[in-house]
Amino acid sequence: MQEYWITEYGAVADGVTNCAAAIQAAVDAAAQAGGGRVMVPAGRFLSGSVMLRSHVELHLCSGAVLQSSLRPEDIRPFRHADADDAMDGWNGGFFLGACGGQDITISGSGVIDGQGRRVFFDRNEDNGFGECPKAAAAFRPRMILLEDITDLTIRDVTLRDAAFWTLHMAGCRRVRIRDIRILNDDRGANNDGIDPDCCQDVIISGCLIHTGDDAIVVKATGPMTRRYGPCCNVTITNCVLHSRDSALKIGTETCGDIRNITFGDCLVEDCSRAVGIWVRDGGTVENIQVHHLVGAVRRYADRYAVPGAPGWWGKGEALFVNATRRAGQDNFPGVIRNVSFDHITMKAESCLFFAGESYAPLYNIRAEAVDLTLCRQGTQPGGLFDEQPSARHLYPHEIPALYARCVQGLRVRDCRVRSGGPGDWSGRPALLEDCPGAVVELDAE
Repeated sequence: MQEYWITEYGAVADGVTNCAAAIQAAVDAAAQAGGGRVMVPAGRFLSGSVMLRSHVELHLCSGAVLQSSLRPEDIRPFRHADADDAMDGWNGGFFLGACGGQDITISGSGVIDGQGRRVFFDRNEDNGFGECPKAAAAFRPRMILLEDITDLTIRDVTLRDAAFWTLHMAGCRRVRIRDIRILNDDRGANNDGIDPDCCQDVIISGCLIHTGDDAIVVKATGPMTRRYGPCCNVTITNCVLHSRDSALKIGTETCGDIRNITFGDCLVEDCSRAVGIWVRDGGTVENIQVHHLVGAVRRYADRYAVPGAPGWWGKGEALFVNATRRAGQDNFPGVIRNVSFDHITMKAESCLFFAGESYAPLYNIRAEAVDLTLCRQGTQPGGLFDEQPSARHLYPHEIPALYARCVQGLRVRDCRVRSGGPGDWSGRPALLEDCPGAVVELDAE
């Protein structure tokens, strides 16, 4: 494969010069030749937005750092900027992007740096906890936005210090992400790790993700649902995930359907939740299989402990499945059905939480071989249920080992719960509300 070194097109490794024009020229030359590898050598290269092209591989050599500018004039806006997009959070812009193409690769042992350290700041809201989300500057570009790409590969690179969503894929097909590292500020708000949005046929494997917001988020936003349809056929395996929110989140943006998702053989490192599944916007989430997870979830300090500070979602639930309306809305939130959990070993501060509504019940929720140790791990008291974002929001509640509300077809078998020490577990194994025909085999030690 022909190589195109960005230094031959004028890029300077001084960390000050905006090299966007030089890097774009190398990418365009490779594309015009029918494809090639754009090489980023060792050194620190500052750049504004760069558009990747079909049949082009962006390769970061060992010691290479490709650093995002944070000046608005250097960052490209999104292709779509209608009112509906703005309502869905499609504002700002992106550092590395592509829109409409095929056979695009980002690879190498170098680093892509989003400079999040320059947009996040602490307003001394923690009262010594050091856990609340940091405040952020108004302008924060996504690190990578790849839309409508077929045959996308991202491997080996380190994505560091994202200012906003790290790797957002929208309407992409046949995607392989493997062996990448995402190393973000774990108090950074909205710095999600990987967001497959209305994507199809996606494999995520062998990744290490350390971030503040959700580590991996499978979603169907309004703009991408309108353009590309459902999100389906996503498998996530052999990853280590740390977040102050969920390790795996499905939703809350469910303007379209999400189906056929597997998540397994992963380690969950001190997240607020291991798995969170929401419907809020009318879509159907179905055929979800979660298996062989190990780790710990806990509650972090947030604005409910410190008035005025922003808050995390999650209060240390190992598994969370929820269908309810957003605050101020009277829509049908959607359907969640055919969700299975098995071989989960988790230390947690709150319960297994499966809750629908009379107008939106959950269907066919199964948990098998779940081993739950309930105990206090962090700085915060328990005794809260968290259904954000919704009219129910956050409210005091007894913490059983299992809470289920409005579930049709609940099966809990061969599951165990024990107390790991002083904490807020009430000692009640299960609390069920409107769950006809439920089968619960939960041994409490």
